[in-house]
Amino acid sequence: MKLKFLSVIAAGLLFQWGQAQAQEILTLQQAIKFALENKKEAKSAKLDVANAQYQIDEVRSGALPQVTGVGSLTYNPLIQQNVIVMEDPASGESISTVIQFGQPWQANSNLQVTQQIFNQALFTGLKAASTTKEFYRINKDLSDEQLIEKVANAYYEVFQSQLQVETVESNLSNTEKNQQVIQGLVDAGLAKKIDLDRTTVQVNNLKAQLQQARNTMEIQENALKFAMGMEITTNIDLPEETFAIDAQILDRLPVDLSNRTEIRVLEKQMELLELDKKVTMADYYPSLSFSGNLGYMSFAENFPVFNGNATKTAYSALGLNLSIPIFNGNKTRAQVNQKKVEILRAQVEMEDTKLSLNMASENAKTQVRNSLLTINSNEGNVKLAKEVLDNTENNYKNGLATLTELLDAENAYADAQNNLNTSLLDYKVAEVQLIKANGNLKTLVNE
Repeated sequence: MKLKFLSVIAAGLLFQWGQAQAQEILTLQQAIKFALENKKEAKSAKLDVANAQYQIDEVRSGALPQVTGVGSLTYNPLIQQNVIVMEDPASGESISTVIQFGQPWQANSNLQVTQQIFNQALFTGLKAASTTKEFYRINKDLSDEQLIEKVANAYYEVFQSQLQVETVESNLSNTEKNQQVIQGLVDAGLAKKIDLDRTTVQVNNLKAQLQQARNTMEIQENALKFAMGMEITTNIDLPEETFAIDAQILDRLPVDLSNRTEIRVLEKQMELLELDKKVTMADYYPSLSFSGNLGYMSFAENFPVFNGNATKTAYSALGLNLSIPIFNGNKTRAQVNQKKVEILRAQVEMEDTKLSLNMASENAKTQVRNSLLTINSNEGNVKLAKEVLDNTENNYKNGLATLTELLDAENAYADAQNNLNTSLLDYKVAEVQLIKANGNLKTLVNE
């Protein structure tokens, strides 16, 4: 019997150990790093950067020699014949002769080489391809920053949900203790049963709130795991110091829009538009290329063509090809004007983006200031509400306070805690926005 009892304990310990191993303590830095390695947006941005190099290779290939091999085999069932008229030297009369040109079987192999010598569109395209790679690199930074912001906000929402659960659990535990006290008073004839019933209703309501809070927390955890690209069934847990407050953050992080990735992306985009315009303007320039070919032909009466009786001949040619644009109906001018409009549109977007970023940074600073004030106020309210609750509980036990006053004190304490949790979340969200306004979101990975 004793052995069986020990086996049950051992099995329970192993189960608890397995559960502990499955539970992962997830810091914000770990969550962001995981997202940058596993989330679809991050992977796609990396593939875009890799693909940009292939685009450069494709454009660069146009500046290299183009070598092509061509071969053909032809069978001529009916060979064309021509009549040649010649004068007989002896008689002076004209003599007509029918001559057949060619053989039934003909094989041809040819090696062709072309090389661009001057092509303004090609040279400008090479520069544009290199700039495109830089654009994708900056765009990857922007994608990473957007992912960091999304993960950080989801992370703090999970932590707020956990605090909400802890608050309801604490209130439920305190109310259940009061319920036991009231039960004792009712049994002793010192309290009314209606007081016990009202307390029981309060306990049941708190249990319902606790279940709702746990459901909300589970939903928020799933949202975080989705934002990270993590398997939804993975168990996670957050450290307790997640909502650390930095009262000096406004002094440490002055807003600097020049470092914003959004601005760098638009600047690189405008540079690409300028290069695109130059590529279009290259249609005004002449182009020069070299071409050469080396061929080999074989004629035979019967197949196979390459036999001892076949007639063989080789040929080659070298040349320079010059193309000078003269007039294309002002097509190029219209295309260049369209490119200019696109550049002007990009400038308008740049101005609007700067205005939007300025507004967001000012809002973030305001939100941080207000959140710090609200947190200080709510912390004082929580402390005061706790004192009121303790005094009311003591007064109720001594018959100096009514049950209504006790329940109101419990609700006030719960409200104070929830207000504090909300203000903490508001602060952390504003803190992320302030870090973003300074262009330093990636510092969240290395803190």
